[in-house]
Amino acid sequence: MNIQWFPGHMNKTRRLLSENLKMVDVVVEILDARIPVSSKNPEIDNITKNKPKIIVLNKCDLADKEISESWKKWYNSKGYTSIFVNSIDGTGIKQLKNKMRDLLKERIERDRQRGRIFRPVKAMIVGIPNVGKSSLINKIAGRGSAATGDKPGVTRGKQWINVSNEIQLLDTPGILWPKFEDRRVGINLAITGAIKDEILDIVELASNLFEILSESYPEHIIKRYKLDSIENKTGFEILEEAGKNRGCIASGGEIDMMRISAIVLDEFRSAKIGKISLEKPEDIKEV
Repeated sequence: MNIQWFPGHMNKTRRLLSENLKMVDVVVEILDARIPVSSKNPEIDNITKNKPKIIVLNKCDLADKEISESWKKWYNSKGYTSIFVNSIDGTGIKQLKNKMRDLLKERIERDRQRGRIFRPVKAMIVGIPNVGKSSLINKIAGRGSAATGDKPGVTRGKQWINVSNEIQLLDTPGILWPKFEDRRVGINLAITGAIKDEILDIVELASNLFEILSESYPEHIIKRYKLDSIENKTGFEILEEAGKNRGCIASGGEIDMMRISAIVLDEFRSAKIGKISLEKPEDIKEV
């Protein structure tokens, strides 16, 4: 699957991040807990430079809990400040707020001793499209402060949100990078919805997903789609069988591949297939 995705507004977002960096105290980079490597834009580290950073792994409720524990240990071993969050039910939000304050504790105390008027911690929220930035901000703020949606590209410009007298958040549009050097990265991003389905071949994408799951979570798809066997079958063949079992039949008795593909992608993204992680720490050399 060839995916090239770098529309003009992504260039504008890159400039926006660079221009506003001097205004913030800490960067909160949001990753998808199911794909921590693929959802990490390599350009963000270059843009945010030496600013203190917190890595938030959102959508942890959709990820494989055992693999998430492995990621937590991996981040700790590398010295990263990382927090697993569910921006829907609020898991990890209190911990995130405390961590933002902790990172700036010395500066706050220094300002207090110098008699300077207290100002809130300013945090820039960054991440790829559809990773949950706006939903996270709304949960932190406790109100509908930022525009949200289940499609990438909802946030169009920067937004300052006052969380309290202690914290201000700068929401920014999602930013992808010019080219995916690793084919699997592009597939992972597409599967999880970071790239609009409208520009993709969803039958090929659903087939790719079944190829991956047949190796890592075979029991999940066998149970969900009532499959007899997936041994020695391609992802497309598994998709065909799933379509037949789900009654996705078009006129003439042909299997409606578009319909079953849309169903499979939706059920993966909503964890109806199961809590699944597509990346493990041992699969990569570095982040």
